[in-house]
Amino acid sequence: MTATELNKKKGASVSYRIISWLRSAGPILFLIFWSIIALFPIYIILVNAFKNRNAIFKYPFNIPNAETFSLIGFETVNKRANFARYFTNSIVVTVVSLAITLLIATMASFALSRYKFKGATLLSLIFSIGIMIPIRLATVGILRLMVNWSLTNTLLSLIIVYIAQSLPMAIFILSSFMKQIPQELIDAARVDGASEYRIYWMILPLIRPALGAIGIFSMIPIWNDLWWPLILAPSAETATVTLGAQQFLGQYMTDWNAVLASLTMSIIPILIFYLIFSKQMIKSITSGAIKS
Repeated sequence: MTATELNKKKGASVSYRIISWLRSAGPILFLIFWSIIALFPIYIILVNAFKNRNAIFKYPFNIPNAETFSLIGFETVNKRANFARYFTNSIVVTVVSLAITLLIATMASFALSRYKFKGATLLSLIFSIGIMIPIRLATVGILRLMVNWSLTNTLLSLIIVYIAQSLPMAIFILSSFMKQIPQELIDAARVDGASEYRIYWMILPLIRPALGAIGIFSMIPIWNDLWWPLILAPSAETATVTLGAQQFLGQYMTDWNAVLASLTMSIIPILIFYLIFSKQMIKSITSGAIKS
């Protein structure tokens, strides 16, 4: 083999290695790039919320230090807005809505996946249609209904709407997970004398990843929602943290310290919740991918 042929062979080998590396590393690099784009605005908000006004405009990308650190924005928010009430309202609405949604969804999914009865297919179709049709299309009808029930400016009106909004997706996901549970396990429990309720509670730990994923997918729209609080519960006593922050931003748009502080206070809880349940969501996604 001549030197020219040997160099060509080495060049082809190097090119092949580069192409193979790009194929394997390409998706990872794309995800890293996309993550940077998605997290950059959050980074800017969190970093600048703890700076004084001059540092926000002079060093917007730097982490606050001893000279630029300031809590004046949070002090302004605490003095001029009742964020404690907003947080309480959001927590009550979110927790109660999620708890009732998961309870109803798990029971409905257990019935749809394990029992054969007339109308089961129709019920599944109705829940699927609920995923495809946005609930906001029924805003006028829901508002009239809440007025007739005297539920306007109450947290109960928000809880009812959020349960109806979250149920279709929750039932759709949980039904597929419950169908994957071996029937032999349920038959063995029945032979041992377990009641249907006992079997239902026995199955719940087996679908924990799905419950974690539904918790994240349901909580984020509820916590960040501005539409329904603005329409059904816009009063100061029932305002959620998203609505309260929006109203605060409208009043103090030029006070950047207060604006960034209010945004930080509304972002941090959802970030903490996501970090807690992200493992369950990843398990849910990987479990579904492997079983499919």
